[in-house]
Amino acid sequence: MPDPAPSCPCGASPEEMLSESTIDTRADQLKALASPVRLRMVDLIYHGGGEICVCEFMDHFDLSQPTISHHLKVLREAGLIQSRQEGTMVRHRVDETAFTALATLMDRFSTVRATEDVAAR
Repeated sequence: MPDPAPSCPCGASPEEMLSESTIDTRADQLKALASPVRLRMVDLIYHGGGEICVCEFMDHFDLSQPTISHHLKVLREAGLIQSRQEGTMVRHRVDETAFTALATLMDRFSTVRATEDVAAR
């Protein structure tokens, strides 16, 4: 009878490894955050009361409205922010679920490193 799923040469079981879908999603999110402008935008949303419209970004960035909208689109498509229409304005907020997933990913890797460091002693 064949093995149900091949394991990683490192000894990790398939259940321990990230799925391709998760890897693709997290990579897209990290790419979106790799821009200093977008990282500042997320920080501004988070510390600016939870929701911000494009006009409020213009007070903090020396960028045109279309450029700000482009950066917001990248963040939204990566699943890092959510947007909602309020009258003629669109308000943007951080998607806490996405950032919790990214924090879990980073914690996963820091836990691996800590375990390896302890084992090496």
